Amino acid sequence: MSGKLTVGEKIKALRESRKLSREAVAENSGLELELVHQIEDDTNIPGLSPLIKIANALGVRLGTFLDDNDHIGPEVCRAGNAEKSLSTSNTKSRSNSHLDFTSLASHKVGRSMEPFLIDIEPANEKKLILSSHEGEEFIFVMEGVVKIIYGKDEYLLNKGDSIYYDSIVEHLVCAGNNENAKILAVVYAPQ
Repeated sequence: MSGKLTVGEKIKALRESRKLSREAVAENSGLELELVHQIEDDTNIPGLSPLIKIANALGVRLGTFLDDNDHIGPEVCRAGNAEKSLSTSNTKSRSNSHLDFTSLASHKVGRSMEPFLIDIEPANEKKLILSSHEGEEFIFVMEGVVKIIYGKDEYLLNKGDSIYYDSIVEHLVCAGNNENAKILAVVYAPQ
């Protein structure tokens, strides 16, 4: 793959290159077939959890959806040179809490972790949906207040606070005080 493909286009190309149907990806990922269609057709901005499940179903790293490069060696990301790579939503509607991801290692081949800067916009509705996936996450709050819902617990994190948790527990990351926030997140999702 080369060029600026959308996440949906990348998923579709990977699926087709493996000669898998959308039905097979839905079954192997545990997602509804309609959601797989919407993601591939770019009519649904998926959360991180469905993307990780699709990556596992396709046998690729999550980062495969975010980059097209094959750089070997360390990855240096200079201030101001990172590019927005992915937008996701915490709910089923794009109008709700929204996260814009900027990958900090999109050119690093074979990475096991995904480091991101994430801009979090506040939710318009209170109907937020928790998700879970294999792996671990580390979050450091750079600006604003972030609310982490982890299982039945809630944590409000301020600038300078951090949290590290197992992603298999249902969780949600969102703005904590109806204002924009920014975090550094490192996601580990095993294949």
